[in-house]
Amino acid sequence: MDDPTLHEAGELEALRRFLPLLPAGDVTDVGPGDDAAVVRAPDGRFVVTTDTMLEGADFRLSWSSWHDLGWKAVATNLIDVAAMGARPTSLVVALAVAPSTRVSALEAFARGLADAIAAMAPGCGVVGGDLGTAPHATIAVTAFGDLGGRAPVLRSGARVADAVWCVGGLGLAATGLRRLFAEAHGEGAEPASEATARLRAGSHGRAVDAQLAPVSPVAAGTMLADLGATAMLDVSDGLALDAARIARASGVRIALESAAVDAASPGAERSAALHGGEDHALLVTLPAGVEPPAVLAGQPVRRLGVVEAATDGIGSVALDGEPLDARGWDPYRA
Repeated sequence: MDDPTLHEAGELEALRRFLPLLPAGDVTDVGPGDDAAVVRAPDGRFVVTTDTMLEGADFRLSWSSWHDLGWKAVATNLIDVAAMGARPTSLVVALAVAPSTRVSALEAFARGLADAIAAMAPGCGVVGGDLGTAPHATIAVTAFGDLGGRAPVLRSGARVADAVWCVGGLGLAATGLRRLFAEAHGEGAEPASEATARLRAGSHGRAVDAQLAPVSPVAAGTMLADLGATAMLDVSDGLALDAARIARASGVRIALESAAVDAASPGAERSAALHGGEDHALLVTLPAGVEPPAVLAGQPVRRLGVVEAATDGIGSVALDGEPLDARGWDPYRA
C-alpha cells in the first residue's frame, strides 16, 4: 500500500519514511534513532524554548495542510531563539495524531519542517522527538540555540532614549485568521479546505499565508544583537501586549507612534496590528543613534517609537501619548 494509515504502517515503517526527510543540522553528534540526541554547545551555554500547537485551539486541519503545520512549527519556535540574540541550532519535535492519519501526512509534515528550516535557519536540524497517538493532533517543539559568545538579549534591558524598532510586518496574521473564520468555516456549500485554497489564491492570500505558514525573520536576531540590541522579543501575542512585556520588565514607557504602526502593517487594520497576535516579528530596542538596515532577514525594518521614563513606576505603553491597553492574544480568554 503506497499510503497506509499510521495504524496500518506501524511506528517503525512510519519512522523509516519520516526521518530521512529531516535536516540533520551541523551541531549534532548523535541525532534521531537513539534514546536521546547529543548536541554540541560551542558557547558552553545554550538557549532553549518550547511551544505546543493543538488542533482546535491553534490550528484546523481543514485550513492547514500538513506541510503548513510543519512550517509553522518551525517559524514560531525559532523566532523565540532569535529573540534572545541566538542562532538556532536544533529542534526536537513531538507529534501525536489519530492512528487513521495517512503516512503521507507525516511525510508532508516532515517536508514542511525541512523547508522552513532551509528558508529561515539553514544549518539547524531536527535531532529527535516522538510519535504518538491522540484524538486531536498535537505538535510540541523544543528549540535550541547558540549565543556565540554574546550576552542574551533580555526583555529587561530597554533604556530611556532607546529607539523602538520592528523587524517584520504587523497585523497580517490576525487579518488572515479573520478571513478564514468569515469565509472558510465549512458550514455552507463550499468545503472549508476549498474556501481556504480560494482565499490563498486571491487578494487575501498574503494575510492567510501569514496565518497558516508565517515567515519569521529568524536570522535578524543575531544581527540585532551585534548592533547592540538592549531588549528584544517575538511579537506573537500582539504589539500592545508584547510591548507591555518589555516595558514592565524594563521599568520604562514604550511610546509608539500610530503613523509608524500603520506603516508597519500594510494590508491590516490598526486594531489587528496592535492586538491581533501571531505576527512573529521581532520587537527590539536599540540605543539612540543606531540605525539598522532597512531590511533584515528579508523583512522590512521600521522604527515604531521611543523608550521613555516610566510615569507609573511599573512600565506601560502609549500610542501618540495616550495610554494603550495591553491587550492581545490570551489562550485562556480567547
